[in-house]
Amino acid sequence: MDSPTVLRRRLGSELRRLRDRAGLQAKAVADELGFSATKVSRIESGQTTLKESDVRAMLELYGVSDEAELRQFISLTRRSTQRGWWHDYGDTLPDWFQTYVGLEADAARIRSHETELIPGLFQTPDYSRAIFRASLAGQDGDIEGTIGRRSRLRMQRQEILRRPNPPEIHAVLNEAALSRPVGSHGVMHEQILHLLKLAAEPSISIQVLPFSAGAHAAMSMPFHLLSFADVPGQIVYVEALTSSLYLERESDIARHEFVFEQLAKTAMTPQDSAAWMNQLLKERYRNDS
Repeated sequence: MDSPTVLRRRLGSELRRLRDRAGLQAKAVADELGFSATKVSRIESGQTTLKESDVRAMLELYGVSDEAELRQFISLTRRSTQRGWWHDYGDTLPDWFQTYVGLEADAARIRSHETELIPGLFQTPDYSRAIFRASLAGQDGDIEGTIGRRSRLRMQRQEILRRPNPPEIHAVLNEAALSRPVGSHGVMHEQILHLLKLAAEPSISIQVLPFSAGAHAAMSMPFHLLSFADVPGQIVYVEALTSSLYLERESDIARHEFVFEQLAKTAMTPQDSAAWMNQLLKERYRNDS
């Protein structure tokens, strides 16, 4: 089932297409319907939950009168307002990250560059708990309870890897993400074995960017490129400590695609990356747990 986040993007994309077909500018739509220009933009980019009354008003303005088409739009609107499974973790999941989880749940292709971390979709439970324990240091409340819930959420996100048509995932990991010990050596041993298992899947490609590659354009910023089977356009997701950015401008997408392609060319091949990880297991991460 499509995530409500992606359904909102699909609905917004269709409404934008109908507006273009009607030859209307977004400002004219806003003026006619009593919306703000910001509201029209947020609707078309899937950033807000729509009311049926707003959708009906927009469809009428765009000249949509076919009953079957109207029913499809109203059905899509209703489905886009449903809660995703991740909302059950709302007490530990920041609002700005809920959007990403919804997009990830319906992505057809994910390209990731990570500088310090193993991507969340690839993490083992023990590795994820060690990461959360470090990131929550100094905060008040039930830290262990929060760590447990966030780790369970991360494991549930990984269900997309086991669905009948899993997303195509291409990850370029900085050598630091594997060389920096997280938890015990036993935790890292298990984590790297898990990466090797995932790398054998036909839908997953993992490359290691070695320190010897030197300077590159994405040294300070991990990012994720997401695309979807039936929603046009792509999204770049960039995360900071307490917020995130969702980039959709064509120039931003093109820049991140170019940088990712350069990283993939510079990194070790998937085969060489697997050999390097196996060597890392032998030399550094013996299972001492």
